[in-house]
Amino acid sequence: MNSAAPSPPDRPRLLILHGDDLPPGRERIEGHPGLGGVAYTTADGLSAALPGTDILFVWDLFSEALEASWPEADALTWVHAATAGVDNLMFPALAGSGVTVTNSRGIFDQPIAEYVLGLVVAYAKDFHRTWEYQRERRWEHRETARVAGSRALIVGTGPIARATARLLTAVGVRVRASGSRARTGDPDFGDVVLSSTAETGPGGEPTLFGEIPAADHVIIAAPLTDATRGLVDRAFLDLMKPTAHLINVARGPIVDQSALVEALDSGGIAGAALDVFEREPLKAINPLWGLPGSVVSPHMAGDVVGWREELVDLFLDELSRHLDGREPRNVVDKRRGYVPG
Repeated sequence: MNSAAPSPPDRPRLLILHGDDLPPGRERIEGHPGLGGVAYTTADGLSAALPGTDILFVWDLFSEALEASWPEADALTWVHAATAGVDNLMFPALAGSGVTVTNSRGIFDQPIAEYVLGLVVAYAKDFHRTWEYQRERRWEHRETARVAGSRALIVGTGPIARATARLLTAVGVRVRASGSRARTGDPDFGDVVLSSTAETGPGGEPTLFGEIPAADHVIIAAPLTDATRGLVDRAFLDLMKPTAHLINVARGPIVDQSALVEALDSGGIAGAALDVFEREPLKAINPLWGLPGSVVSPHMAGDVVGWREELVDLFLDELSRHLDGREPRNVVDKRRGYVPG
């Protein structure tokens, strides 16, 4: 779909980049009094639709089409992403421009935290085997693990990581996180260790690689950046306990998929629950579907009933702020690739 309406002078023109679906409640966007016009386009029409566009709403969640169309962005001042991660938008030309980028931080925090909690409990209580045995009508008593008292290491300290830490702490899990700065006394994480592959930091601070061996649950909740791409590699996985589980609700390329397959296949770790992958959708021939302890979900951890409407609500709030000259809520630091703080 590629449509446009004439723009009254001196009022910004909004372009919505969409895929197979359109934002719900579009009449609220189209009826906004501060806009000079609203147009819709798919990726193949983006280059033709961009000239004269002031605001781009990227509803096509993981589209990389803007980079190829960037030379046509002659009036663009603001790009808003209907996602928390914006790695698909951090190409050099946009990152080095004066265009403001905002994201949908805050929408997915609690749903993803609940998803992680569910996986931690499911692994500890051996639910996957219970469901398997039920299908087989097989009565086999087992002992399961306690959740309370187990240790979780969360890679990342953003709002999704914080929401996850709060829920895990509420059921008695002992939580630590890794971030860009080591610190103690954090209200949600307690201790934050330095995100480093060294055993200790330059000043003797505890580090991510120093904490991995003690963790029962390693949870990836960090943005995809140059620093995190391929972070969970063979060396990382070799440090995990054979009884530990990996949970990735961030971005697929943070995990070296071939190294993970090897770790699962060899029993190096007990399991991995993955909601994101290097390439999506995950092909049916991929071994991750059937490896012991593997849980595959189709990038849905944050997608609860009403999430699309919440994304539109957040965009409309940011739009009003933009048009009123107020500070946006979720400004991405384009050098870092995420909203700091």
